[in-house]
Amino acid sequence: MDKIYFNKRMLLVFGVTFGSCLVSCKRETIQLFNGEDLSGWHVDVPLLDSVPNATNPFIVRDKKLVSLGTPQGHLITDEIFSDYRLTLQYRFASEPGNCGILVHASTPRVLYKMFPKSIEVQLMHANAGDFWCIVEDITTDDMEARRGSKSDWGITEGKLRRIKNLTDDSEKPLGEWNSLRVECRKNEVTVWVNDVLVNYGYNATTSKGQIAIQAEGSEVEFKAIQLIHLD
Repeated sequence: MDKIYFNKRMLLVFGVTFGSCLVSCKRETIQLFNGEDLSGWHVDVPLLDSVPNATNPFIVRDKKLVSLGTPQGHLITDEIFSDYRLTLQYRFASEPGNCGILVHASTPRVLYKMFPKSIEVQLMHANAGDFWCIVEDITTDDMEARRGSKSDWGITEGKLRRIKNLTDDSEKPLGEWNSLRVECRKNEVTVWVNDVLVNYGYNATTSKGQIAIQAEGSEVEFKAIQLIHLD
């Protein structure tokens, strides 16, 4: 009797502990940028193929990850992610410009021999939160109003790939830090800028991939780049 009771009790304790561990492991915050170097990331800049001594557009400065903007390309995580919440802070420190965060990135250089297959979360000044379809697709409500004529939709060069965000009033004045939160759950992508919901898409044609930061003509600073796995 005592032995049976002991075994049941140990099994219960083990189950609770194991379950708690699973929850805590899934909710662990992963620091994608350590503030010191680009560990966990790799650079894909086409110009570096032919000009190896060209400037690397991604540097670490004052514990911030900086995209210098040129030469153009991407900084891509080594790891593939799915079902996660990505948070970061960014700012255009000197003048307004263009940049973006790519989620579910996979095959490199499939668009304009530059962009990896992905869904872009736009950071362009005054347009933060737009979706850009890069050989992947996603659906939103009121899509024709936000994307244009359905006959011109597409995911490759020359097609309507941009899906406008829900509001352009979410960004802070130039020079101030903006917060970005992107949640990817199965085939859904939801975006907040400064805690304002700016876009929600579903029926995405992909649900996992790498995360990438663009160098697209403008200097942008990033910090506090973190990821939490979702249940």
